[in-house]
Amino acid sequence: MDHWLKASAADLGRGIGSGEIDPVALTETYLSAIASHPFADRIYARVTADRAMAEAEAASARAKAGQRLSDLDGVPISWKDLFDSAGVATEAGSALLKGRTPEVDAPVLRNATALGLVCLGKTHMSELAFSGLGLNPVTATPPCVNDHDAVSGGSSSGAATSVAFDLASCGIGSDTGGSVRIPSAWNDLVGLKTTAGRIGLKGVVDLCAKFDTIGPLCRSVEDAALMLAMLEGGKAADLTGATLKGKRFAVLQTVVLEDTREVPMKAFDDAVAKLAEAGAEIVKIDAPEVADAMAMAGPLYTAEAYGRWRDVIESNPDLMFDRVLERFRGGKDVGAADYVAAWQKLERLRAVWYERVAGFDAVLCPTAPILPPKVDRLMQDDAYFVTENLLALQNTRVGNLMGNCGVTLPTGVASCGILLNGLPGQEERLLRVAAAAEAALALG
Repeated sequence: MDHWLKASAADLGRGIGSGEIDPVALTETYLSAIASHPFADRIYARVTADRAMAEAEAASARAKAGQRLSDLDGVPISWKDLFDSAGVATEAGSALLKGRTPEVDAPVLRNATALGLVCLGKTHMSELAFSGLGLNPVTATPPCVNDHDAVSGGSSSGAATSVAFDLASCGIGSDTGGSVRIPSAWNDLVGLKTTAGRIGLKGVVDLCAKFDTIGPLCRSVEDAALMLAMLEGGKAADLTGATLKGKRFAVLQTVVLEDTREVPMKAFDDAVAKLAEAGAEIVKIDAPEVADAMAMAGPLYTAEAYGRWRDVIESNPDLMFDRVLERFRGGKDVGAADYVAAWQKLERLRAVWYERVAGFDAVLCPTAPILPPKVDRLMQDDAYFVTENLLALQNTRVGNLMGNCGVTLPTGVASCGILLNGLPGQEERLLRVAAAAEAALALG
């Protein structure tokens, strides 16, 4: 039964549907794997074994009665430790929220539970979700699956590693500046960043509500499509017949190729070549509006984050990781007028961007321009932490600033992803394109 641990969520769902897999045995297999794994305490903040078994038993009874609630009814997944879960601490990776225990599930967790997903537990994350690296000395730092001495990417670090280390079929995370896509790329997973506002944030510990999004970190594009439907109670994108023939991809030249290191750059170039071989037209584009938007990222993010968390932080700042505290305090001196003006300018830049990329099926770039940095150096070198964190977020943040949805795919090179950006609200269309790209990359 250990082979179940490496299966996609979709394949597990099909196995349950055919009667080959019992949800109780499946959940017991995952819980046993978690209990015996050497990194489990660095990946899971809390394991909800009693809840998982109760949900699995209900799913098993439905499967036997032919009354499954969805294609993924009975499939076990993990949840980032910022989604409220009834009676279980939700602390968002911070000692500031220690003991915070909600009385009800977040609606997004409630939706997934109502469709039969089994909750294995809550995963570790960057403190208050404010880092792209996943380094968290306050609670735990999950290791990268490709280098156990390196960080796994943040802020959905445990969400990614729960899947990469075969301790969940899928992890649900959040993405404000890259927090689904970076850990997905660094752990060779598929990650879906949804459009801001598509999935409600009620019951989710927020960082920057204007940028915060929810999305899955998983093994395949099919899983991402199914999970999106589970999270919002909708219908999954139809991926059948997806092809790259006749598709047009823009390869963004502005900002995202700056400081990109040799291994991620070559992995990206080789992946683009495979997409072209599969029939896609590749067009290089410059977009000055992206550079203009990136120049405003600091004030936009830090002002909202500090405004949201100021009173909590300043009541006990010594409880925080100093690097994260410094990032929050970067918004302390941003004036209200400057913040409003920046948002007005960003909306104008987005309009220019949408017009520029409207004729393309996706805009491509390397998911991250760097490989996962070593934990020890990040802890010992303040300047290195700052530069690597900003670089980790460089490419993914473009999608948040411009309001895009996005999918990162593994390139076949360890910890190197290719990011496909789509227009707002076009997740289903983008997922079809990503499914075809996934197939092309696997064949190349």
